[in-house]
Amino acid sequence: MSDEGHEHHGAGHEKAPSRQRRRFPGISSRAYEHPADRSALVALRKLSGFDTVFKALSGLLPERSLRLLFLSDSVRVSDQQFAHLNDMLRDACHILDLEKVPPMYVAQDPQPNAMCIGLDEPIIVVTTGLVELLDEEEMRAVVGHEVGHALSGHAVYRTILLFLTNLAIRVAWIPLGNLAIMAIVTALREWFRKSELSADRAGLLVGQDLKASMRGLMKIAGGNHLHEMNVDAFLQQAEEYEASGDLRDSVLKILNVLPRTHPFSTVRAAELKKWAESRDHQRIMDGHYPRRGEDKDTSVTDSFRESAAHYATSVKSSKDPLMKLVSDIAGGAGDLGGRVRRGFGGFTGPAPSDDSSPRNGSTGTDGGTDGTGGPTETPPRDAT
Repeated sequence: MSDEGHEHHGAGHEKAPSRQRRRFPGISSRAYEHPADRSALVALRKLSGFDTVFKALSGLLPERSLRLLFLSDSVRVSDQQFAHLNDMLRDACHILDLEKVPPMYVAQDPQPNAMCIGLDEPIIVVTTGLVELLDEEEMRAVVGHEVGHALSGHAVYRTILLFLTNLAIRVAWIPLGNLAIMAIVTALREWFRKSELSADRAGLLVGQDLKASMRGLMKIAGGNHLHEMNVDAFLQQAEEYEASGDLRDSVLKILNVLPRTHPFSTVRAAELKKWAESRDHQRIMDGHYPRRGEDKDTSVTDSFRESAAHYATSVKSSKDPLMKLVSDIAGGAGDLGGRVRRGFGGFTGPAPSDDSSPRNGSTGTDGGTDGTGGPTETPPRDAT
């Protein structure tokens, strides 16, 4: 158990409550990783020597320059500087059983943000905007989020994939090069978004306070005005976003999310709450979780199968009009042609019943649209 009741706290921060947090000795990052994130990581880990080769090529990357930049122009967290953050960092590493505590820096930037980068070893950077925005328990979830990135190896694989993407951009003059690059970038960002959901879960395992995690995401979306915000209303936004509109809105949602490396804040909150209420989370809290020592025996095929099953379930349960269309096509829904004929609006309501079908030359109706659908999955900028 992690004993938490530190006296260190900065101005404007509430003192961290004195309570014990459950610790997870030997926990594998597979325990909290989103299925899509996990399948990609398992496959990469199976490529023996893949990251070693790119670490050897780290001279081609600006990593050394970044380390010197943070060392010279930011504040390194320690017992002497930002001691309350140092306590949280060590505690997060203790809870997730991360043996080597990564260096952490506070960078002057009013924009709330945090990141975990590096090939040789991960570096955690948080901005002053984030430190000033969040209270102790909210910040604890953010630190746990970044430690989760470090434990998963996201810092290494993200840097590698970014390097490969940048390399591809240099050969964009090759015919169809731009199309190939966009395919890589799109896939990369989709993985980034899922890895952020994984790290949100790690933040919850460290903070073990769902309300604090929710507050932090609300503040990232709406600033330091908690008295003006409500968690239930915030989560309702995610549900409304997912279910509203017709096929045109579905396309706009895709276009809006494609350039992002993070899911939207409301979506993250809804996803985290769903996971916090799941059996998987409860099993981890009860001490039943995969161990790091078993990672080498993990099946790539099984991981991809889990990922595929997750996406299939998400499509079937989604309220989004486009996802409902995909589900109808996959299921061979008899009313698919009718929905297409009715146009965009035909996908915002339920299919007409048999009784409403045209008979004996009568004019059929679609039985009305009540905007109902069925429950969804949703996949931010590195602001946690």
